Amino acid sequence: MDAQTSHALYAERRARVAAQLGPGGIALVPTAPERPRNRDSDFPFRFDSYFYYLTGFTEPNAWLVITAEGHTTLFCQPKDPAREIWDGIRLGPQAAPDALGVDAAFAIDELDARMPRLLENRSTVWFPFAIHSGLESRVGGWLSGVRARVRFGALCPENQRDLCGVLDEMRLVKDAHEIGVMKRAAQISARAHIRAMQRSARMIRAGEDVREYHLDAELLHEFRQHGSQFPAYGSIVAAGANACVLHYRADAAPVRDGELVLIDAGCELDGYASDITRTFPAGGRFTGPQRALYDLVLASQEAAVAATKPGNRFNDPHEATVKVLAQGLLDLGLLDRRRLGSAEDVIAQRAYFRFYMHRTGHWLGLDVHDCGSYVEPTELGQGSERQDPLSGETIKDRPSRILRPGMVTTIEPGLYVQAAPDVPEAFWNIGIRIEDDAVVTATGCELITRDVPVDGDEIEALMR
Repeated sequence: MDAQTSHALYAERRARVAAQLGPGGIALVPTAPERPRNRDSDFPFRFDSYFYYLTGFTEPNAWLVITAEGHTTLFCQPKDPAREIWDGIRLGPQAAPDALGVDAAFAIDELDARMPRLLENRSTVWFPFAIHSGLESRVGGWLSGVRARVRFGALCPENQRDLCGVLDEMRLVKDAHEIGVMKRAAQISARAHIRAMQRSARMIRAGEDVREYHLDAELLHEFRQHGSQFPAYGSIVAAGANACVLHYRADAAPVRDGELVLIDAGCELDGYASDITRTFPAGGRFTGPQRALYDLVLASQEAAVAATKPGNRFNDPHEATVKVLAQGLLDLGLLDRRRLGSAEDVIAQRAYFRFYMHRTGHWLGLDVHDCGSYVEPTELGQGSERQDPLSGETIKDRPSRILRPGMVTTIEPGLYVQAAPDVPEAFWNIGIRIEDDAVVTATGCELITRDVPVDGDEIEALMR
């Protein structure tokens, strides 16, 4: 993306924010802080997603200010040749207006002095609530500076509003640029999964000692090889029974022939996440019970994909998944038909929850669990109450989000079977999840992560 296109993209977003601040409104958006990893060493810096969405600026120690009139001010690190030798070249406030398309820029060490004047005579100050530790008290300090000038005619903002709601709604529907970046991230991640699958089978065929970290290394290599800056989240590489631990992290456990491996991993590219899960036989061939469970999960995903289309609700894919899984668990004998009854009874009692305990998807974007309400905002006043059959809690059901073109969600059903006396032994310690990233289109959805196969026969062929 050239500089002119970049300017227009971020300027349009800032203008949309300004238009929603109301007369006299002003918005404050900090980037993320740098975080120490250990002595004299920080974690790799990752910008705040809201800040990046409005600026495209990736340096730490920066703030953005937007007024309702559309005037934008950036505070950033000043040029400092001595520090830049150690930490890298800084853009600096003098170059920022031309480079980023903001109206004005100042050094970050002027923030506390200038902010009270920027807030003066404003009616409402907007900032992200409950995101940045200490932000509320810092804004309070600046407002105290405004109040100190009331005898000179200054007016202090009387209202404070959460900017997250405005930005969440904007970020929920992706533009063409965002979808393009996410497609490239998905392609990189798909290639990484293929590398890991093939290395697993290759090492096992060679009689080598395979560990989870060997497969994790393939993921990281492929991510960086194609320009990804980071993994989008801690990669899950779970061999055998470890796949029944939902947030297991790649460790040193052996990868054994005859067992399954679950890999949940995706790269982050230019701020945008991908999120793929594949489950495959470590040596390249499914056993009969493994394939039976795998095909059931795949069928449930296909039902969810069919339900992911504009006009449907966010919950529809999950309900489609559960319907298929409930029937399949009865058919395979993991749930006792004589005790539980029909698939409808299994769903009503949530008996499937023992083997499938998470939702079928989440929003995806600048954050891997991206922002955006899962409740339809035009129907907030509606809802009903019910008692959960497992916990006994009273749950408020509100109308779930109506899907619209440009929304991006994951579709990730799974089954996790731990060893238990009432479960057929052939299925013990099998964990399966299949996850793809779906862009809602005008007619349905586009799966942008299918460069890595999901069909069981295709996986076996790939690993040969």
